[in-house]
Amino acid sequence: MIKTAVITLGCAKNQVDSEYMLGVLDKSHFALVSDPGEAEVVIVNSCSFITAAKQEALETILGLAQGEPRPYIIVAGCLAQQHARDLWQELPEVAAFIGPGAIGRLPLIIDRVLKGERLVDVPSPDKEEGELPRLTEKGRPYAYLKIAEGCDNRCSYCTIPAIKGPYRSRPLEKLVAEARTLAAAGVKELILVAQDTTAYGLDCYGEYRLPRLLRELAMIPEIEWLRLLYAYPTRITPELVEVMATEAKVLPYLDLPLQHASKTILRRMNRPGSLTAGIKAIERLRRAMPEITLRSTFIVGFPGEDEEDFQILLDFLGSMQFDWVGAFKYSPEVGTGAADLPDQVPEEVKEERYRKLMLYQQSITRACNERWVGRQVQVLIEGPGVGRSFRQAPEVDGLIYIKGSTMPAGTMTTVKLIRVHSNYDLMGEVEG
Repeated sequence: MIKTAVITLGCAKNQVDSEYMLGVLDKSHFALVSDPGEAEVVIVNSCSFITAAKQEALETILGLAQGEPRPYIIVAGCLAQQHARDLWQELPEVAAFIGPGAIGRLPLIIDRVLKGERLVDVPSPDKEEGELPRLTEKGRPYAYLKIAEGCDNRCSYCTIPAIKGPYRSRPLEKLVAEARTLAAAGVKELILVAQDTTAYGLDCYGEYRLPRLLRELAMIPEIEWLRLLYAYPTRITPELVEVMATEAKVLPYLDLPLQHASKTILRRMNRPGSLTAGIKAIERLRRAMPEITLRSTFIVGFPGEDEEDFQILLDFLGSMQFDWVGAFKYSPEVGTGAADLPDQVPEEVKEERYRKLMLYQQSITRACNERWVGRQVQVLIEGPGVGRSFRQAPEVDGLIYIKGSTMPAGTMTTVKLIRVHSNYDLMGEVEG
């Protein structure tokens, strides 16, 4: 059996693709190993959203190429989809470049590679294969459910439409079937992801179908929690708010990537909708669910951003009081409109604004966490002595550390929160 490893870089959507790769390989009886140093074939599922992600992917590939013995290297994901033809000459160490549409052919591709062939298999991003088997990490109590591919928005800084193609919702019945398979494997929390989850269904059904999808998923007995990431405020319909407020399994948690608060910068970003619409959506959500947890992400140092624009952003954070915030320094990407805009912000100014924003938000997040001290919350255990409540999405938010807990991953238990730990995390104890 051929020992094969998959390295995942980038976002949660890439994690799903890696699990499809593992499912395809497992079905074809490959020997899957977690340590790339033990593998004959290593697949790097790459990201190329920004320059830093491309650099990480290239460093990973070159690091593998320097191994002894050197494995056969296959580059998958966004870097392959976007740059395979260019990298063919630059990276002779890579045996194959494959796009997401070639995942189902992985066994055949590996067979050709082992026979000495070097190849590129990068179909058009909208030429996807049918449903694929999926293999998740054993014992992990959560899984991402990718409900759509691609994006129809044309934000001036973003390469996703060029890499992934137009927005394409996955059929509802196939998503429910995949969710049932994940639930049967022990998954307790499903986290819905797409470039824009709130646009789900409009392209193929002619209407927003996210509320209906949530209701269907909530009927799966083994699923305890349903969480939404990457929602656009202009598409938060009254029906979606109602489902979130009334369906017990749908967590009162929402990720709204707003990107900025200055109207001038938002226009330059070509962001859909308006800031006013976003604020109204947040107000509706908080009226319906007073204890909803909100997360957002912002870009600092966008071309033309001056001190006044940045102060508007800080003031917005102060007024909105988001529980969690992620920030990124603007990265000019080839092929995007923003890369050619005048008034590019110097790197040192971006760094200063990034640090200032994160430090400012840190105090807000701590205050939000402190409001929960002394209260009881339901916690999903992820490992020895550690878990998450509805307020924390995996990998991006804080954790809850539980004194003396030895409960196995996947256990749901009630925890009393006793103090904030390091601003972002909390300490708790099991009642009784």
